[in-house]
Amino acid sequence: MPATREVPRFDPVRVRGRSRAGRLLRNRRRALAAGLAVTATALVAAGPRDADGARGHPRVRPPGQAVPASGEHPVGARRAPGAVTAPVRIADAATVRLLRPGDRVDVIAAEEPAAGGDARVVARGARVTKVPEAVEGATDGGALIVLSVPRATAARLAGASATARLAVTLW
Repeated sequence: MPATREVPRFDPVRVRGRSRAGRLLRNRRRALAAGLAVTATALVAAGPRDADGARGHPRVRPPGQAVPASGEHPVGARRAPGAVTAPVRIADAATVRLLRPGDRVDVIAAEEPAAGGDARVVARGARVTKVPEAVEGATDGGALIVLSVPRATAARLAGASATARLAVTLW
């Protein structure tokens, strides 16, 4: 049997830099963070938009500002969440020809003078979603528009149209 030798004393070995496991973990975290950022950006880009393509609060036309040309309005305006579409017959057909999808209007009910002759606002800031073409041979007067309004406002519009003539004012 050979003689045993003592192992000489030496300082511990220190590894410089980071280990491969630490680098892989750090790169995975960065990749996950980048993936989440890209996903969030895609969700915001694909999220709901207002009818004019904007996000957030709708752009409201100040009083007195001219109505934009017909090419500047969106063709298919979206409904607001919790809103219903309400077809409304406006007494003055010429006023309806000024409207375009995306416009905001106030609907006013004017009762007949025999019934008291009172005028009241039935719907404020209702969004026009569609302005159907006039039907040939229709003799009931006025013109039809389709509005996007909350359900309670739609019920008030239906009730007011049975007892009063409806008019609109543009925002």
